Amino acid sequence: MIPDDPGRRVLAPRHRYYAGAIVAALVGIFIAVNIPSVLGQAGSRAKAPIRVGVMHSLSGTMAVSERAVADATLHAIAELNRAGGVLGRPVEAIVVDGASDWDTFARAAETLIVERKVSAIFGCWTSACRKTVKPVFEKHDQVLFYPVQYEGLEQSPNIVYTGAAPNQQIIPATKWALDNLGRRIYLVGSDYVFPRTAGAIVRAQVAALNGAVVGEAYRPLGDTDFAAVVADIKAVRPDVVFNTINGDSNIAFYHALRDAGITPADIPVMSFSLAETEVKAIGPALVQGDYAARNYFRTIDTPENRAFRSGFRPRYGDGTTTTAPMEAAYFGVRLWAQAVTEAESDLFRDYRARLLGQSLKAPSGIIYLDPITQHTWRPVLIGRVRGDGDFDIVWSSGRPVRPIPYPGLRSRPEWQEFLESLYDGWGGQWAAPGPQAEGGT
Repeated sequence: MIPDDPGRRVLAPRHRYYAGAIVAALVGIFIAVNIPSVLGQAGSRAKAPIRVGVMHSLSGTMAVSERAVADATLHAIAELNRAGGVLGRPVEAIVVDGASDWDTFARAAETLIVERKVSAIFGCWTSACRKTVKPVFEKHDQVLFYPVQYEGLEQSPNIVYTGAAPNQQIIPATKWALDNLGRRIYLVGSDYVFPRTAGAIVRAQVAALNGAVVGEAYRPLGDTDFAAVVADIKAVRPDVVFNTINGDSNIAFYHALRDAGITPADIPVMSFSLAETEVKAIGPALVQGDYAARNYFRTIDTPENRAFRSGFRPRYGDGTTTTAPMEAAYFGVRLWAQAVTEAESDLFRDYRARLLGQSLKAPSGIIYLDPITQHTWRPVLIGRVRGDGDFDIVWSSGRPVRPIPYPGLRSRPEWQEFLESLYDGWGGQWAAPGPQAEGGT
């Protein structure tokens, strides 16, 4: 037997019991006070909303087109929330009015990314706007889902392009028009980077196909004076007019055409930024018989499109129409949600790899996000305006078309030089100054 160390104090069994009880009580108090707080904080974080930005022009010259695209984005978010949200969390949309001013868009993007900590931003319409905000997204390594057809000549790791590239709209429509409407083309557009670049693409293609561009005119965004342009069209008498006017300037342009006695039976118009929303604003009677090249029309007969159309009625009313940019905005939200769910994180750095190669059944058909270009595979459609404001589809690619952002009509360095000449010519802006142009004078 080992004798007790006289320098060591040993507690009696009764004393050891009381000491253990005191310790257990203190631990219990700590758990009772702190664990609910810790669990509550964790639960709060788990259920906190995932914030996203919705950034469109709700006022100004572009509102006639963009307001409906913002509605489509919010509709997709509402559907996600009715189904339980994303990662078990509600999606909170922070809506910003870019006011048809691209500097306002750039400031808004900075605020949404830095201060509001959004998971993604859905927005912009004009390429001048997109090009102005692009450095903001690249600086902060955040993502913009861009839903509008555009001129191409761009690839950014921080932009998902859900609208059409040139080979998914401009190039096939030019070929179809030359084959079906005539070989003498007149170009008219708003004076910024998309219409100017579209014009350059069309000129190169028409020359290669032995057609002729017999006139070309551009007016500032928001301009309403098309009298001289229409007078020139009437004098030149092209076979077809290619229209890349954007925003509410389309209303003035079509009124000027009809006031001059120019009808679709006389000189048809092929539009690249005209959809059901703009037809409704202009008045279907003024547009009936003209054409548009898109990737979606409201008249597509698929179960997904019927659900897409009917889903708008409770929120926006029976008179609401749907358009190609609206569809692209809608499925852009769905692509984002799928990637976030697969990554189990709403942070772009975590879900960006999951975005690449995403696919889904959209209202227009199967959509696939190309992992090389971050553009979507899209069907190509040409429609003719009906008296009720909808489109009869007169031509379809029949399948999704792989996006090619850089047309082979020039080399990449030549296209870059072309873009730089536009930017420098406009004094370091992506559009010509005008009384109502985005960015002001």
